[in-house]
Amino acid sequence: MKHAEPWPHGANVMDLDGPERIVVVAHRGDSGNHPENTRAAFEAAVALRVECIELDVHLSRDGELVIIHDDRVDRTSDGSGEVSDLTWSQIKTLDAGLWFGAAFAGERFLTLDEALELIPEPIRLNVHIKTSAETLESVTRSTVSILHKRGLLERAYVAGDETTLSMARSECEHIEICNLSVLPAEDYVARSASIGCRILQPGHAMTDTALVEAAHARHMLVFPFFADEPDEMQRLIDCGVDGILTNEPQRLKALLDNETLRR
Repeated sequence: MKHAEPWPHGANVMDLDGPERIVVVAHRGDSGNHPENTRAAFEAAVALRVECIELDVHLSRDGELVIIHDDRVDRTSDGSGEVSDLTWSQIKTLDAGLWFGAAFAGERFLTLDEALELIPEPIRLNVHIKTSAETLESVTRSTVSILHKRGLLERAYVAGDETTLSMARSECEHIEICNLSVLPAEDYVARSASIGCRILQPGHAMTDTALVEAAHARHMLVFPFFADEPDEMQRLIDCGVDGILTNEPQRLKALLDNETLRR
């Protein structure tokens, strides 16, 4: 795959020339060092000048798009309950930072609109749509609508299972999609190609040179999920991946800087 500068300003998120070096995808922001999916995590990732930030979207009971990974608020706040059972007015009062450390007490959950305000160009957006059977249509339609209205389709892609991606494409046929339905692994690349994916997010353990070469042959980029330790980061780099999701973006950037110096 021919390489160019990593997603230069003004280029489409899925420039098929590919990035010059491994794209650092900050998973839930700089989540190894800050409470995930919060202002602190996103601002830290922006300060590190990562190429892409991943975030998760759920729907509250009253239809607000909330940035949170789990379907419950219990693990990452001082509250309890299903996101879909809580209103935004209830969720926004919860402390979303104290669980991670006293220094982050008072961090709050964000809406999708609030999170997008924190992530400037040219940073790309990996928007993971989290749905249930009941919320599939509403959360997908609302997420795609916000990305479209904000003019972010050239630097954003949505990630989800194949059902969610089909719904996203029905809302906007040109939106970039990332298939998270990795099983069965044997036909993951072919299935993803058949629904128009141009980016893959396989589990790191299933990622090898053969998978990467098969994806590249179909003009798809490979961003495995995830690697935090240098040995696994290096193994994925050696497989020829195009980017890596990581909770430790500064660690990955340092490794990549050392790679460049060695060349």
